[in-house]
Amino acid sequence: MREAGILLPVSSLPSRYGIGCFDSAAYEFIDQLAAAGQSLWQMLPVGPTSYGDSPYQAFSTFAGNPYFISLENLIERGWLTEEECETALPEEDPRAVDYGLQYRNRLKLLRTAYRKSDICETREFLDFVQEQAEWLADYALFMALKDAHDGLAWTEWEPALQFRKPEALEKAREELAEQIRFYQFLQYLFYSQLEDLLGYAHEKGIRVIGDIPIYVALDSADTWAEPELFQLDETRRPTHVAGCPPDAFAAGGQVWGNPLYRWEYHKKTGYAWWIRRIRNCFRTCDVLRIDHFRGFDEYYAIPAGEETAVNGGWRQGPGMELFNAIRQALGDREIIAEDLGYVTDSVRELVRETGYAGIKVFEFAFDSRDTGSARDYLPHNYPVNSVAYTGTHDNATLLAWLSEISEEERAQVRRYVCQEAEDEKLIWPIVCCVLRSVARQAVIPMQDYLGLGNEARMNQPSTHGSNWKWRLLPGEFSPDLAEQIRLAAESYGRKDKT
Repeated sequence: MREAGILLPVSSLPSRYGIGCFDSAAYEFIDQLAAAGQSLWQMLPVGPTSYGDSPYQAFSTFAGNPYFISLENLIERGWLTEEECETALPEEDPRAVDYGLQYRNRLKLLRTAYRKSDICETREFLDFVQEQAEWLADYALFMALKDAHDGLAWTEWEPALQFRKPEALEKAREELAEQIRFYQFLQYLFYSQLEDLLGYAHEKGIRVIGDIPIYVALDSADTWAEPELFQLDETRRPTHVAGCPPDAFAAGGQVWGNPLYRWEYHKKTGYAWWIRRIRNCFRTCDVLRIDHFRGFDEYYAIPAGEETAVNGGWRQGPGMELFNAIRQALGDREIIAEDLGYVTDSVRELVRETGYAGIKVFEFAFDSRDTGSARDYLPHNYPVNSVAYTGTHDNATLLAWLSEISEEERAQVRRYVCQEAEDEKLIWPIVCCVLRSVARQAVIPMQDYLGLGNEARMNQPSTHGSNWKWRLLPGEFSPDLAEQIRLAAESYGRKDKT
């Protein structure tokens, strides 16, 4: 069945208290998706963001972002008052998330709710803590220790804690018991609220596409708790870090800084950590997009401490062996392989062998710097087993992209969509071009349906300070827009006519 969906991060929902969350705005968005004839809602990763606010650099790959906990729900439970929650209202621009405000005030509110609640004595909470102990125990301790060290990375803690000496950990568990319980409380709320939201989405015929980065952050509970999984030296510092090589888009390449995996160790364990990770992801979504999929075929390793990626090199990844192990443990799961960037024949073969859907992006089809693979991104060349996009969270919006490309490239776009029109009037023809491709699924960023410019861009890779902030405003996803989207979905066979 052909499907259509919209890409909108949870943080971008028009919730009242400064950042999108699992509140009435999320339920309303699901209603709007259904009214618009959509069957997919694609989110970005939902882990607890760290410094820089990127959902791709989280304190844990298993935990959820406490900012997404609904304050409305906590008011209904009597754990917070509306007056208390007003401290989380945006002080300036309602269009942008103020992460500093969230850090200062929202966590205080959640602590107040924790103190007023009695949930930690309930069987439901205690069962959650026990069932999720495999990751939750280390995560809650990790966050409590970060608080005790004024937010310092674990690599800056005293050696006994860095190296997880049993006596030091036991002492910390005793001294920080209340803080540990607080972080368990947050995860209980996150998962219970998200599970309720997913249940509502399914009632409305909406499936959720989740997202995970291939790598985890160095300053994460994952790296601290299980250092043997990563390429670390005897001081538990990375020997090599992740990134991508120089290309036509970045002369120095990109240095992401994430620790790389010790794939030989993962193989010895039967890829047990990856199986746990993927299983946990499917608690929060129906379909899973895995970022930077080519890193499973070959990954780029940069010597730690390098400022550019020039001196990095390619190394062999786990390949099909990993995905066979996942399939054997979890059965057939619907996974999207983010196979963008420099794609080799071996990457294409890996995606084909897994059977996962690849990704096609309209904006990539007209780049004169990449003539070799640009034709693969023309909608008439999309394979059925793919997910088609106008652009992703890492790209400019369509309107901004049209203003940034060369006049020759813009002329090619006009010829392709058969429209000799100004940029603003090319948006809808491009969207329709993607929707009528044979790709089984088509997902359009909300910003493109709204026709917004670069002020609405979600992320510009290799930059800091202005990313991950854009928010939808109340009323923008109007009934008229929903009807326009619904008619397009019906016209191109992505929704049954009713």
